[in-house]
Amino acid sequence: MEKKDRILELIEKINQLNYHYYTLDQPLVSDGEYDKIYQELVKLEKETGIVMDQSPTQKVGGVILDKFKKHYHINRLYSQDKSQSYDELKAWIDRCQKIRLNYNRENPNDPLPELEFLLEYKFDGLTINLTYENGSLQTAATRGNGLVGEEVKPQVLTIESIPRTIADKSLMEIQGEAVMPLSSLEAYNKKYDIALKNARNAAAGAIRNLNTEETKKRNLAAYFYAMPTNDKNFKTEDELMDYLEELNIPTFPYRKLVSSYDQIIKELEFIKEQRKKIDVLTDGVVIKINDKKTQEVLGYTNKFPRWSIAYKYEAEEYTTTLLDVVWNVGRSGKVTPTAILEPVDFSGVTVKRATLNNYDDIQRKKVKIGSKVFIRRSNDVIPEILGVVDENQKGTKEIERPSKCPYCNSELIQGNVHIVCPNSISCTPQLQARMVHYCSRNAMDIEGISEKTIEQFMNDLSIKEIYDLYDLSYEDLISLEGFKEKKANNLLNNIEKSKECELKNFIYAIGIPNVGERTAKDLAEKFGSFENLRNASFNSLIEVEDIGEITANNIIDFFHDVNIKSSIDILLSKGIKIKTASKETSGDLKEKTFVITGTIENYKRDYIKDLIEKNGGKVTSAVSKNTDIVLCGNKPGSKKEKAQELNIQIYENDKLLDFIKKLEG
Repeated sequence: MEKKDRILELIEKINQLNYHYYTLDQPLVSDGEYDKIYQELVKLEKETGIVMDQSPTQKVGGVILDKFKKHYHINRLYSQDKSQSYDELKAWIDRCQKIRLNYNRENPNDPLPELEFLLEYKFDGLTINLTYENGSLQTAATRGNGLVGEEVKPQVLTIESIPRTIADKSLMEIQGEAVMPLSSLEAYNKKYDIALKNARNAAAGAIRNLNTEETKKRNLAAYFYAMPTNDKNFKTEDELMDYLEELNIPTFPYRKLVSSYDQIIKELEFIKEQRKKIDVLTDGVVIKINDKKTQEVLGYTNKFPRWSIAYKYEAEEYTTTLLDVVWNVGRSGKVTPTAILEPVDFSGVTVKRATLNNYDDIQRKKVKIGSKVFIRRSNDVIPEILGVVDENQKGTKEIERPSKCPYCNSELIQGNVHIVCPNSISCTPQLQARMVHYCSRNAMDIEGISEKTIEQFMNDLSIKEIYDLYDLSYEDLISLEGFKEKKANNLLNNIEKSKECELKNFIYAIGIPNVGERTAKDLAEKFGSFENLRNASFNSLIEVEDIGEITANNIIDFFHDVNIKSSIDILLSKGIKIKTASKETSGDLKEKTFVITGTIENYKRDYIKDLIEKNGGKVTSAVSKNTDIVLCGNKPGSKKEKAQELNIQIYENDKLLDFIKKLEG
């Protein structure tokens, strides 16, 4: 028992030392002292055979995982709206202020406070979401599409600052960013032959590496800033951040409370230079309204919280030499130029390529092979060429406009803006890109098919159309390099599973020009069935929100193309069953406001939220006097108590399940 007690004592001590070293950057002991304490723990674990789950010796595994599993987040993880000018930032503040004032006029006895803002750094890494329950880390996942991510707990546990256990026993999700510090990047590149050029991609690649030993080599850090799921009823964002620190969850040491636009601008100007001195890549500042009740009133769009915005600093500009131009063919047949550059460093990222939109762009900017050019890297995507340093520079060479497709040698045609390869049937890049899109998560969601896999199918199995995927056999797959029995059967099962699909996913998957996920959803709700959409008139299409004349004509042309029509008919003949979408939501719950709390067995919160919204109801995150009904699962926490205090109706146990089943029909 003495040795077990000592083990527990050492675990607590080392976890505390790790917190001060990795999170606070305030080491309490020297490296030599730390090593002695750590080795004592290792020795005792070997002697006694007692190895606790929360032991720091168990934080890193060496197992190569078969694949990543899907993880369904309890609550949706949102993206972040952005501004790149002070005017845009001012407009956001004005919108928030207007909503606040309108609310206060309508609720004079329960007004919202004056706007106060919390400023935090915006980091370049990979979003991760931790789920704790009963004080233990249950899962760690990537953000994915906000609803579904990938389970990466073994990889995340290589980050020393993330605790396996916390003092809070309730169910909570904690969202943050996994990053590779610049010092870690530098150290890694000195030690290993294959250098990493980009700290952000290095972090993302490490988390998504199946070999956790490789992940550990990159010495990642993480900083957390949100709790999508909790039962704490925080009054402010600042209070939430204080609580994360109490739990020893790593947060970045900088955060600032301000109360006016002028104070925000002053702080942004300070950070503009200060950010270059920290050990993590950052391109901006996240600005959040501090008051939680105001956040609830402002709510969310489909993508972003209305109560926060990221200010992005102006893109940096550099000069370099244009070495060559290569022409690429996309999913729609557009032939676009990419500039090959003399490598240039952007804040620790080596850039070798840049965007040139089309041939007219090349001529307009007077760009030539050998030109010294201005380039700008904005929002950490591929840089853009702004123009040439000297139009009369000697030793340059004109960029020739291509006449034949660089892949299939077809004669190119000039579209309205872009040069286009008309060979949509057998031009390899077009087919490959269409197939990858069709199989993607938010389209038909065929797990196990990547760009590399499609390339294998095309080269080795002579696949020539999307519908050929549904004719693949076990014998076909097992003959391919890298395919064994389990992988082949899993892929065949996933392909078969994709035959049962939602209308919005199928519309998005088939690649109608200018029809993204949101428009596909709107079309599904408007027309209800695929046949109705195929036969839709111009006038009915432009009735859909955000669809103008150009997109309406694109949809009509798409469905009237003889080759496309034939391909879709063949695709449907493979057993695709498209669920009919409801044209309108029921009004049964109209003007009813719900809060969902606790864990509801066999149901995801987002599924219940969708059911409520389809029936005309509204779902909010916090209990208030405006809440009509609280749906309580297991371990509902303080939200149930608050509902009882306010005398709000509560559905739980059988009443809750009966309510959900009634909504399901």
